[in-house]
Amino acid sequence: MACVHSNTGASRYGTPSTQNVTRKAAKLPPIPQALLRWYDANARDLPWRVAPKARKAGARPDPYAVWLSEIMLQQTTVATVAPRYREFLTRWPDVKAMAAAPLDDVLGEWAGLGYYARARNLHKCAVTVAETHGGFFPDTEEALRALPGIGAYTAAAIAAIAFDRRAIVIDGNIERVVSRLYAIDTPLPAAKAEIREKLEEIWPQKRSGDFAQGLMDLGASICRPKAPICLLCPVSSRCKAFKAGTQGNFPVKPAKKAKPNRVGAVFALVNAKGEMLFERRPEKGLLGGMLGLPGTEWKERIEADVFNAAPAQADWEKTGEATHTFTHFHLTLDVYAGAAPKGFRRASDQQWIKPEEARLPTVMKKAVGAATPSPSRA
Repeated sequence: MACVHSNTGASRYGTPSTQNVTRKAAKLPPIPQALLRWYDANARDLPWRVAPKARKAGARPDPYAVWLSEIMLQQTTVATVAPRYREFLTRWPDVKAMAAAPLDDVLGEWAGLGYYARARNLHKCAVTVAETHGGFFPDTEEALRALPGIGAYTAAAIAAIAFDRRAIVIDGNIERVVSRLYAIDTPLPAAKAEIREKLEEIWPQKRSGDFAQGLMDLGASICRPKAPICLLCPVSSRCKAFKAGTQGNFPVKPAKKAKPNRVGAVFALVNAKGEMLFERRPEKGLLGGMLGLPGTEWKERIEADVFNAAPAQADWEKTGEATHTFTHFHLTLDVYAGAAPKGFRRASDQQWIKPEEARLPTVMKKAVGAATPSPSRA
């Protein structure tokens, strides 16, 4: 169920009659009129969304829920985020609850979602809103952008969806829809300025949030990257790419550069209780603040003596490899396992945890899996 602010009386948007709504809708330019009509009938059912019917009945989005979903959806799919979003909202139902939570708890709950700077900024933003804004999110793009972890896109999305401000929201789905609609042949990212100009021309003053979500839904379900279903598109009659049969050519993207490869080594030290030694990674940098296995830096070539990075002198055995692809490079980690020597003392940033209980980023989960002894070695 979506988080909403219910309003049983007249809303701040007014309660016009059906006749007035129809008359006002008719004054909209053809594209937003058709898009909003389509969205009213086809909006996706998402846990953070207030459906069009509910909005018309007076329900309003909870800015905290909108903010949380937008941060989680950055570089992550709806299918991945939906169940995790519910877990976050159950554990921290409002911004003050999240602000009061230890950072380690937020980082642990975030494990597996990637782009871990988002989790640190999520907590920092919650603290700022709770302490500086009395637990209420500001309702303008400018004020939202001043908060930690909120950039131009996220500020526009929150302003439009949570507060119905006229804010131009542009994500990947919207870029694709608009580039096809107007056959914009400038390659991305240079095309972003032209896409914004086109949206400025058609973005409605009212129902800004619904218009933004309608464009997102259209891009996700109809105007897909491959095999768009143009015959079901509510704005296909206005689409230049559809008329020319060139939908597949847009958006124009520059040739992809090959991702470089990096390598490294990690060490799984196990004590007599079956616990594994983990350490907290530095706050800044990739996987910042997350738990991981001790190891080397990730470089183009493996270090001459990787065992200098081992947490202890042990009978290390290479048990496998862990491979993972990040946004900008491919990583291969050699995984070594060994038993903790007698008298070993962990460092202050290290802790013993049962491997199955550790909240780890994906690459470290793979490394731990590669470190687990096979039955033949057990």
